[in-house]
Amino acid sequence: MTRIVHTGDTHVGYRQYHSPERRRDFLDAFEQVIADAVADDADAVVHAGDLFHDRRPELPDLMGVLSVLRKLDAAGVPFLAVVGNHESTRGGQWLDLFESLGLATRLGAEPVVVDETALYGLDHVPASQRDDLDYEFDSHDADSAALVAHGLFTPFAHGDWDTETVLQESTVAFDAVLLGDNHTPDTAEVDGTWVTYCGSTERASASERDGRGYNIVTFETGETADQTTVDIRRRALDTREFVFVDAELGSGEGAERVQSRLASYDLADAVVLVDITGEGEPVTPAEIESFATEHGALVARVRDRREIETEAAAVSVDFADPDRAVRERLSEVELSGAAREIDDLVRDDAVVDSNLRDRVTERVRERLDAGTLTADADDTNVTSVDETNDAGDTNTTADTDDADDTNTTADADDADDANTTDDTDDTDDTAQLTMEDLT
Repeated sequence: MTRIVHTGDTHVGYRQYHSPERRRDFLDAFEQVIADAVADDADAVVHAGDLFHDRRPELPDLMGVLSVLRKLDAAGVPFLAVVGNHESTRGGQWLDLFESLGLATRLGAEPVVVDETALYGLDHVPASQRDDLDYEFDSHDADSAALVAHGLFTPFAHGDWDTETVLQESTVAFDAVLLGDNHTPDTAEVDGTWVTYCGSTERASASERDGRGYNIVTFETGETADQTTVDIRRRALDTREFVFVDAELGSGEGAERVQSRLASYDLADAVVLVDITGEGEPVTPAEIESFATEHGALVARVRDRREIETEAAAVSVDFADPDRAVRERLSEVELSGAAREIDDLVRDDAVVDSNLRDRVTERVRERLDAGTLTADADDTNVTSVDETNDAGDTNTTADTDDADDTNTTADADDADDANTTDDTDDTDDTAQLTMEDLT
């Protein structure tokens, strides 16, 4: 029997809401997972990508992870992982550095056998490059096998990577597929194989209302290899309290009503997220946020949905086809080919908001790799994808603190900016490291 802790999307270093306390929370959650694995004497910890929130983690975050991995190593529990899109760089990966220090193993096409189970890895691969994948994995003689991968797989929400194709074309028969990228935990059976997301270890957006945790996956083989039993169970993590307040205002009700609703909750050290709907009087978000912090909240954010609806209703277009009007206006502007591709992505209804940043990042990276994107007259503001802090996740992309954003994770304190692509560096940033600094 092989017992594995399956975790992922830890996003260490994410300074959510520009809060240093929230930044520490993400490392604390990762530490909890590792402490549990040591206490339970797990056979291995498998990380399904996005260990870090940014491809250039800051020194405190890097040192924090190293400290945690050393504790795991001292306990004799192997750390096996793949690279997610948030931490992926165009050169060497941080995971490679940890491997060189003897603290981790990067999973790939060759099997890493733990007890009776062979483990393989598949890093995040942009959608545009997946057609070139051959899914060739080296053979093994273990009793069971599992694939660890990072991406949005079917049949789960926002899935754009076909799980059936992976299983059918793989040269190894997998008993389970252990996934990261989607912050919502979920499990399904595809072609007789159990496929599961462990979910994120901390809430990375307002849409992640459920508690956080990770998976414990057990492989037990019967008399023959085809009788392998896979048991997947959730274990909860003790993370910072999030207080979600839905305030529907009736006629004549305003800030006092919202404050009354807040007063009924324990706000101590909590992240407080308030959604205002209904009729009622105008409400100043800053007033409500101040009230919450005065009553002990660590962070408070207010979104008045009535303002959003009013602004949307106020927009008037005299054209029967608004998209055509936009295209006509853009035709008058001398956009580069890259800019036009990005515009097409932004206005493509088939691309959900939570996937947008990832798609744009992939498209820019493809052009950079192909040498078709340069800082010339047509692309004046493009330097290098690695010089921007755009981690590009779906389900972990642009943390807009928007309850409608599914599993978002970048940092913008604008509750209404659903496609934010700027994870800005604040004045309290400490030094950032690149792979070149340590290799």
